[in-house]
Amino acid sequence: MLATVRSATLVGVWGQPVSVEVHVADGLPGFSIVGLPDASCREARDRVRAAIVSSKLKWPQKRITVNLAPSDVPKSGAGLDLAIAVGILVAGEQLKAESIADTGVLGQLGLDGSVRPVPGALPLVDAMDHSSVIVAARDSTVAELVARDRVRPVGTLRQLFDALADAAPWPEPPAARQAAPPESEPDLADIAGQPLARWALEVAAAGGHHLLLVGPPGAGKTMLARRLVGVLPDLSPEESLEVTRVHSAAGLALPDGLVTRPPFRAPHHSSSMAAIVGGGTARARPGEVSAATGGVLFLDELGEFAPSVLDALRQPLEEGMIRVARSQGMVEHPARFLLVAAMNPCPCGAGGTVGCRCAPGALARYQRRLSGPFVDRLDLVVRVDRPDPADLLDTAPSTPSAEVAERVAQVRRRAQERGVNCNSELTGADLDLHGPLGRAATEVLRAALAEGRLSARGLRRVRTVARTIRDLDDGGDELRSADVLAALSLRMRLDGAGGLVHG
Repeated sequence: MLATVRSATLVGVWGQPVSVEVHVADGLPGFSIVGLPDASCREARDRVRAAIVSSKLKWPQKRITVNLAPSDVPKSGAGLDLAIAVGILVAGEQLKAESIADTGVLGQLGLDGSVRPVPGALPLVDAMDHSSVIVAARDSTVAELVARDRVRPVGTLRQLFDALADAAPWPEPPAARQAAPPESEPDLADIAGQPLARWALEVAAAGGHHLLLVGPPGAGKTMLARRLVGVLPDLSPEESLEVTRVHSAAGLALPDGLVTRPPFRAPHHSSSMAAIVGGGTARARPGEVSAATGGVLFLDELGEFAPSVLDALRQPLEEGMIRVARSQGMVEHPARFLLVAAMNPCPCGAGGTVGCRCAPGALARYQRRLSGPFVDRLDLVVRVDRPDPADLLDTAPSTPSAEVAERVAQVRRRAQERGVNCNSELTGADLDLHGPLGRAATEVLRAALAEGRLSARGLRRVRTVARTIRDLDDGGDELRSADVLAALSLRMRLDGAGGLVHG
């Protein structure tokens, strides 16, 4: 007998509908799975058999063939276990085919018959537009975010069998857990001194501009970067759903509901290419650039990252997405993040000043790890020196994050009125309309271009930064020379000797 059960598998961060076709026929007892299953998916035959036997159900002593359609889409993970088990029970005539009509089934099976959660439950359930969706009880909260009242949670295979056979009612959904209080985010009030770096941080947050902090060890670069997410506004409903989808597909911990605050990701500098941009397997798992979507990607010790990894960020920095190609296909992951990086000016940290122990060759090799095209995509490059001792000992409170967040939110609202999420997304035509240059501002930019301090890409980025600076000031329409000069002062470049120069 033939049975078909609806389910889904992950392709990148998206769910792909799958039809689990189970054929039970006379012949030498055996079990085979076809349809491009990976190793963990092929192992379902052992998990499913043990779960069915442990649930006091009958295992057919016949030839069992499972086809996962469409056959040209790779299937990964153990999320199809429950659908395979239900298909065997229907094909073995222990359940009626009508009991699973227009029903999606998703879950991993334990050897004792328990139904366990699966990574990527949100995109997987979202891909199944059936009248009801059966999931593990621990996945019900996430599934209800997209399937609402269509979700039917179960804890064991036996519970599911009894409910489908009308021998018992559907299990009650688990009681909603009390939401944990949100974790407090680091506050800018903890930062002593550093007025220029604090201003650059505010400009970066308000306009969505990528920021690089360069300075000696102990200057407070990491403290500043970790406080950026605290001044960003909450995610919009669309952004919350997208970020939750990505985190679910990546197997990251989720709150009891949608992710509402911008994420903060800080991978170690030894991270591989696949860990940063995604991939690593046939499923092309989302990387850190995708997990940081809607929030901040912090790269500490930027000069220690592999140059190939940094250059791989050039596409997502420009386009807000990443294409991961593997032998079995290509997937696109969202990668709209705010990059904040920190690095020492040289390997020893002194940056060519008195006490620097770096040979010229070592200094050149260190700074060559950052390619010109990569640095050109950074809107703000700021020097962070060690704070003055008087500032460290001053007990007067600094400006808190809440006050800065209000100014940031106001600039973001102005950007949304222009049709973009933040000023960094403004194109050349948008800037001509919403940020025309005054005569003096035009002359400043013409001089910077003539001197080779700006590329065509850099010109647009300087104009977007100037637009943000004007929004933080008075929100006027025309960009002044002061706005452009301030934007250029925040866009410094490494001079090859461990220092920074304008332009």
